[in-house]
Amino acid sequence: MPKRTPMIAGNWKMNLGITESCDLINAIGEGIKGIDNVDVLVAPPFINIPIVGKAIGDYNIMLSGQNMHYEKSGAFTGEVSGDMLVESGCTHVILGHSERRSLFFETNEMVNKKVEAASDAGLIPIVCIGETIEEREAGKTFDIVREQLEGSLKVFSGKGDIPFSTILAYEPVWAIGTGLTATPEQAQEVHQVIRHWLKDEFSQESADKIRVLYGGSVKPDNASDLMSMPDIDGALVGGASLKAGSFLGIIKY
Repeated sequence: MPKRTPMIAGNWKMNLGITESCDLINAIGEGIKGIDNVDVLVAPPFINIPIVGKAIGDYNIMLSGQNMHYEKSGAFTGEVSGDMLVESGCTHVILGHSERRSLFFETNEMVNKKVEAASDAGLIPIVCIGETIEEREAGKTFDIVREQLEGSLKVFSGKGDIPFSTILAYEPVWAIGTGLTATPEQAQEVHQVIRHWLKDEFSQESADKIRVLYGGSVKPDNASDLMSMPDIDGALVGGASLKAGSFLGIIKY
């Protein structure tokens, strides 16, 4: 099986003030000393990114935005650009999260424009996809996943090439913040579909090298089982990333 370094990414969403953020980074940083076989990433709220970047210091933790606009600048109140994220110290950005798609009505087309803008700015996109419970119960999971991949990554498909640094995240909408989790077998089934899509759309090398994370109520007690699956390369963690103990428990799966 191709060697892909696992990534455990914490999406803090709209949580944690400045003091809490710094305390959490210090606890995580101290807790991962000596761990060099797992990439660790955090995505704080926009306003905390610079202070979290300072708190990271020499700790081996990557910094990500939770979202961005596809324009470089302009009259877009409340938005931030890729260049702004880079200037603030970010190397990655989460795009197409189900909460962005459902609560803020982001379409595959919008996500695709953001992917292009992120790449142009030098950011690594973490592109989220996933089905609702209604879509799963209707047997449409694979179709929805392929549709979201095709629409959200059209900029790369048009070039016939995708950067190997690109990260995909399968997050079944019905498992986000609900306490429900896809079984390792259910998650692996979808990750395998994603891997096959990468091979068919781009190349075997793309399928072998691009990391695909799982997200959806990941906790220390289910991380090992999920990560034992051959096509799951890490986790995009929500609530469990807000406490050092639970986040470190997942990192040390």
